[in-house]
Amino acid sequence: MPTKATAAKPKSGKKLVIVESPAKSKTIGKYLGEGFVVEASIGHIRDLPQPSDLPAELKKTSIGKFAVDLDNDFKPYYVVSPDKKKKVAELKAALKDADELYLATDGDREGEAIAWHLLEVLKPKVPVYRMTFAEITKESLQRALGNLRDLDTDLVDAQETRRVLDRLYGYEISPVLWRKVSRGLSAGRVQSVVTRMVVVRERERMAFRSASYWDLAGTFTPLNSDEAFRAKLASLDGQRVASGRDFNDAGELTGKNVAHLREESAKAIASALETADFTVRSMEHKPYTRRPAAPFTTSTLQQEAGRKLRFSSKSTMQVAQRLYENGYITYMRTDSSALSDEAVNAARRQAAELYGTEFVPQAKRVYANKSANAQEAHEAVRPAGDSFRTPAQVAGALKGDEFKLYELIWKRTVASQMADAKGSTATIRLGAAFTGPSGNQDAEFSASGTVITFRGFLAAYEEGKDEVRGSEDSDADRRLPNVKENDALRAADVAALGHETSPPPRFTEASLTKEMEERDIGRPSTYASTLSTIMDRGYVRKQGSALVPSWVAFSVVRLLEQHFTDYVDYKFTAGMETGLDRIAKGEEVGANWLKHFYFGDDHDAGLLNIVNNLGEIDAREINSIPITDGITLRVGKFGPYLESSVPTLDEKTGEIIESARANVPEDLAPDELTAEKAVELMNTAAPEERVLGTDPATGRSVVAKNGRYGAYVTEIIPEPTAEELANAPVEYYKNGKPKPPKKPVKAKPQTGSLFKSMTVEEVTLDQALQLMSLPRVLGADAEGHEITVQNGRFGPYLKKGTDSRSIGTEEEIFTITLEDALAVYSQPKQRGARAAVPPLAEFGEDPVSGKAIVVKEGRFGPYITDGVTNITVPRDTSMEELTRERAVELLADKRERGPVKRTTKAPAKRKVAAKK
Repeated sequence: MPTKATAAKPKSGKKLVIVESPAKSKTIGKYLGEGFVVEASIGHIRDLPQPSDLPAELKKTSIGKFAVDLDNDFKPYYVVSPDKKKKVAELKAALKDADELYLATDGDREGEAIAWHLLEVLKPKVPVYRMTFAEITKESLQRALGNLRDLDTDLVDAQETRRVLDRLYGYEISPVLWRKVSRGLSAGRVQSVVTRMVVVRERERMAFRSASYWDLAGTFTPLNSDEAFRAKLASLDGQRVASGRDFNDAGELTGKNVAHLREESAKAIASALETADFTVRSMEHKPYTRRPAAPFTTSTLQQEAGRKLRFSSKSTMQVAQRLYENGYITYMRTDSSALSDEAVNAARRQAAELYGTEFVPQAKRVYANKSANAQEAHEAVRPAGDSFRTPAQVAGALKGDEFKLYELIWKRTVASQMADAKGSTATIRLGAAFTGPSGNQDAEFSASGTVITFRGFLAAYEEGKDEVRGSEDSDADRRLPNVKENDALRAADVAALGHETSPPPRFTEASLTKEMEERDIGRPSTYASTLSTIMDRGYVRKQGSALVPSWVAFSVVRLLEQHFTDYVDYKFTAGMETGLDRIAKGEEVGANWLKHFYFGDDHDAGLLNIVNNLGEIDAREINSIPITDGITLRVGKFGPYLESSVPTLDEKTGEIIESARANVPEDLAPDELTAEKAVELMNTAAPEERVLGTDPATGRSVVAKNGRYGAYVTEIIPEPTAEELANAPVEYYKNGKPKPPKKPVKAKPQTGSLFKSMTVEEVTLDQALQLMSLPRVLGADAEGHEITVQNGRFGPYLKKGTDSRSIGTEEEIFTITLEDALAVYSQPKQRGARAAVPPLAEFGEDPVSGKAIVVKEGRFGPYITDGVTNITVPRDTSMEELTRERAVELLADKRERGPVKRTTKAPAKRKVAAKK
């Protein structure tokens, strides 16, 4: 591809510039002016197809399994996405009128790959230039035009290797999860490891045992002053008083030479100290200095937006993307904290103007990158331009979340070039000898305080903090009295305080992103999408701001840890990222790296060999988690449940129940399922099944059950007897040989949901027979249309064809007459009240995606969605008939079918009149 140095540029003519997004093209178009035509590719134009969509002749080749040619250096088989064919045609048409082509996609691996795909598909015959910039401003674009370069094929190789790697990983391991845990699950190179992090933290919380400890605190006042201050007991008889950090997660004291105070002794000591004579034993002053935090990287931006603005990682990146594309901030995917000289000067100039020259240090601040592999975008996230716009200057253009995030970025950037905060820290140690429960004793208290004398960068910005286990109250800005050694003090309110050690805090999106960065798992461009994926897959849910793993995630992680150990190992995963970085630097070839990963060598088995030699995996064992003696949690097809193997006595019937089950509430976090809670759930679980009697019409047994979706009654269909199977008619092949006997199709049992006023324990056989007889036919209207009455999700209703009408109570189902029904249908149907309230229905969480199932009113009628999969409510199913079971079934069917394959009609042939 020609570059500025190797190709002479035409002096005039149209210049076609291609970027990724329409918003970006609009902003760039304003700055480039006449002579430039800016178009957007709208992301990638090509990708790997699903193997099922490959041409028939390729499905049986080495390409067929992954849409990657395993026998030809893992060469990907790319296709233009169906929804991008029109866009490709538009770009080709624009290129015909252009004299030059500028590929101006982002400067990271993804942007480089998009540019390469554009070259491969458009096949330009005009000079091509690679143009990159970190911000969309007039100055930045002018600099970019003066620094054109070649396409970086190493970056392309790294992105392509990552894309193939993720497909190999997902397509080989995911089917194992389908077979042994549940359909619809997925494994991913980064998502599986991050899911493991959340599960491991929850295991630590489940194994945690709290320990209690006591300490003392009091209020002290110098005799010559009324300036009181609080102090805590630091040591007793020369031993440091135990605090939370002196106990391990098993509740055991691990601190050496510490005094572990119990409640009784702590209260006795507090009582004895009320009359003790306290004196100041030491007073120490130290200077205090605090440096500002570095400018934002992608990771720290997501963390701080989560702490201060309560943004999710996904929301942060979406808002940042809009700010970047509209020219307000620099490129938001970066692991570099460096600032350009122009940015440093802008920040220092603005800090001096707004806060004073004394708030700006003489020397410029330079921040080293924490990541050794920081390379792709060489600058931190900051306000765009060689001079920054203040929040007040953009307030008219930016609203809501965009303004909040811009203000956060502006504050952090300006503060990073401001002076240190200055002050002093004072520590007072005071003590008293007293007669306590152990005789003559000595107690020493301590208090610290920090006084800020010069705020420095704190005038603009202060960094937020994550929850830290065992953290103490901050001493910042706590003033202490001016005392000296041996000064006497008055003591008041000396009290014993009890404490419990706390378990490791759950991850939040901010702290999990920080953990990913520290372990070198994932890259800036993947943090937000990874967190979104593990929540969309149902592996993790948010409880407030905390991330709570599902029981399905426990099963998935357990299987991966036992059978794919390396592939969820933190160091192994970080090593893969390092390998991709080496490819991006040209230090390694992607094809060779993939060959080692997939096929292995003498030292490593490789993914293919591991999958082919898995051996027998006990699905029941993988999906079982012991909770306490005799009670095990099982992860079933329709969710988690408890199973007891300890025989229990049914107090009502006097029967011995060999095993029992109990559903686990969906909102119960794993660490809350203690042994005591499990026993409680088992003891309060309603019976799963109660025999009511025999249906006189069919002779079949009728039972009442508690199902996952509520209580219901049903009949038991007996299995065919050996005699019935032997007497079944024999079918023959055309050659006269008998066909193997077919497995009899089991009849579908009659069922009926219990009314809200009924329970499994109290429902009678007569009531059950009535419920199973529904729907009840009332008769027909004047036109001969049959009218029925039945029960549904929203209560009892009438149905005539596709016209359904709600009625009063459930009991009316068996009392309403045809005349009553005709009277209801004589009135116009009321739609306004229900249609105006979205959603139309809610059915709880989907067992596959874990997301909420709702029914919404769409352009073409009501549809069911879990936020990922959508399916229109069938025309023959009214809203009153729609149940949770049916909604789950319809979504599952839609997932099995996959996305609708859109076919493009061939253009109609023009009719040409025959020549005479």
